[in-house]
Amino acid sequence: MSDLPLVLLHAYPLDARMWNSVRAPLAERTRLITPDQRGLGRSPLPSDLAEPDLDHAARDVVALLDRLDLDKVVLGGCSMGGYVTFAVLRLAPERVGGLVLIDTKAEADTDAARKNRLAVARRAETEGIHGWLADSMLPNLLGETTRSRRPELVEHVRGLIEQQPPAGVAWAQRAMAARRDATDVLRATDVPAVVVVGEEDTVTPPQAARDIADILPRGELVVLPEAGHLTPLEAPEGVVDAVFRVLG
Repeated sequence: MSDLPLVLLHAYPLDARMWNSVRAPLAERTRLITPDQRGLGRSPLPSDLAEPDLDHAARDVVALLDRLDLDKVVLGGCSMGGYVTFAVLRLAPERVGGLVLIDTKAEADTDAARKNRLAVARRAETEGIHGWLADSMLPNLLGETTRSRRPELVEHVRGLIEQQPPAGVAWAQRAMAARRDATDVLRATDVPAVVVVGEEDTVTPPQAARDIADILPRGELVVLPEAGHLTPLEAPEGVVDAVFRVLG
């Protein structure tokens, strides 16, 4: 068993069930913690919300570590989970003893991407998410190989998206739109780190992962073939092997 527990933060617009394919082998090596992030899955949005900001999500993670009496963990996430991980590194770097960054990127949104996120947030609030959000996201979330060869996985991800609360979808989009560039905090994070990316990821492509691995003092890049943006679902064995490199 690894000395440090492993905390994995899920992607948008999913919940902790996205880790189910990697859960058993990782749990054999270490204590595994996979919370639903605020507003998604079974985690409610607080009623006294301030302006959406991933710093709030980072405080949720630190509060969880406090409740579980965990001084230090290996922390990681996929996509938005990676963005929250960066926010935790700003807030409480002493709590992070290793990093697992999966299909994510260090840069803040472009103006066009930010505008699109805000439009999605408004539509989710006014129309709900059924009938359009999954259809608009699946071509980007899953790689071409997955979409052509694994229809059952496509429908599984569709189901996860359709089950998310519209208010949580909107909050997450606004919080991601407001996030800062994380290059500075990654450069200062001298812990064992693995950066995983699907070869067919068009949202945070391999070059974005390579940039993160190059920035991190102890970063290692793992590119998984025939996988897109959701490698824990598309290539679970490869993700498990990559995580083991940090767990030791």
